[in-house]
Amino acid sequence: MFEAAVAGYFVAISLIAAIGAQNAFVLRQGIRREHVGWVVLVCAASDALLIAAGVAGFGAVSQTVPWLGDAMLWVGVAFLLVYGALRFRAAWLGGEALVAASASPVALQRVIMTVLLLTWANPHVYLDTVVLIGAISAQYAPHGLAFGIGASAASASFFTALGYGARLLAPVMARPRSWVILEVFVGLTMWVIAAALAFG
Repeated sequence: MFEAAVAGYFVAISLIAAIGAQNAFVLRQGIRREHVGWVVLVCAASDALLIAAGVAGFGAVSQTVPWLGDAMLWVGVAFLLVYGALRFRAAWLGGEALVAASASPVALQRVIMTVLLLTWANPHVYLDTVVLIGAISAQYAPHGLAFGIGASAASASFFTALGYGARLLAPVMARPRSWVILEVFVGLTMWVIAAALAFG
């Protein structure tokens, strides 16, 4: 059970850490020190709901369709390999500096609507949480719940660290090279997970 929870944590953290519009928005809000708690809460709660749907859905479906677990395992491996390659490509092309704009404060309602849109309107979120995490959780049956809890904990800890640690990261993440290093790290992590799934 503990192994499943740890695996869920690291699988989720590698997927969530990939640079995207949502993470950039959380980081930007953290740098601005504006509505950070609400932004973190919306992101973590949304991920928890999607992860729960993925884990519960795949657990139920895999009992009815025994071969689905193996099929989705290899789909997951292929996705991780491709997504990891995209991260390496992004690193090769170079990073972009993230500097918070010195604009006037934005209303809480507008910030929440923006983060909800960046989360729920992003197809990659469903692919990462519902499909990929759900499929990998089936490999840890009957401890899928522990896997899902570990994955949800990864989301909560990542967004909390990103939002509240942004002030410390601001000088570092303003340099494009920092984003390149992060992209390489995420790509390597995804390839390691893919290898572990394929040969494990």
